[in-house]
Amino acid sequence: MAFTISGIDEAGKGPVLGPMCVAGVLMDEVQMGGLLKLGVKDSKKLPPKKREILSRDIKKIARKYFVLEISPFQIDEMRKIMTMNEIMVVCFAKVLEELRPDHTFVDAADVIAVRFGENIRKKYTHEITITSEHDADVKFPIVSAASILAKVQRDMLVKELGEKIGEDIGSGYPSDAKTIHFLEDWVNEHGSLPDFARSSWETSRRILGKFV
Repeated sequence: MAFTISGIDEAGKGPVLGPMCVAGVLMDEVQMGGLLKLGVKDSKKLPPKKREILSRDIKKIARKYFVLEISPFQIDEMRKIMTMNEIMVVCFAKVLEELRPDHTFVDAADVIAVRFGENIRKKYTHEITITSEHDADVKFPIVSAASILAKVQRDMLVKELGEKIGEDIGSGYPSDAKTIHFLEDWVNEHGSLPDFARSSWETSRRILGKFV
């Protein structure tokens, strides 16, 4: 069996609207060569159309890929018993269970990068080498690839949410004026949050307190 590596990253940890997506990409040495030729980089540094093209190309050359979607309801429920960092550990471990690499590179979602990797290892049921670093999506192409898949998937889901209700909900982030405007209007009209909002977020509580 060829030696395999994976990269794992998330998109949507901080938004008040929509799901979080945690993506993993599995490749061997030959496939990594193809990935390097694509010129992948951190998804945040790429325009949307370029991300979509790269996402398709990555899926074509990867040995395997997997995107875990965590709904706002699931996030709210898990936050009742664990921190957001602990949720990230659980989700990254779930993606690892799907990929089963020999070595994984992860974008650390903890102020102490090494601790994040150690916590994932404790949740994972197989032997593995984990490289956990901050800005891994910039440092390691395999993590850049995962960040692209996660971002494209989340953007698609958020777009579908807006189309379903026939409104522009923005990016879903608390810093987005469109998102806040949409939430305020929704709560003012309905007296409650939409089912795709994270009720445990401070932004949600503030807006509910303002109109309800």
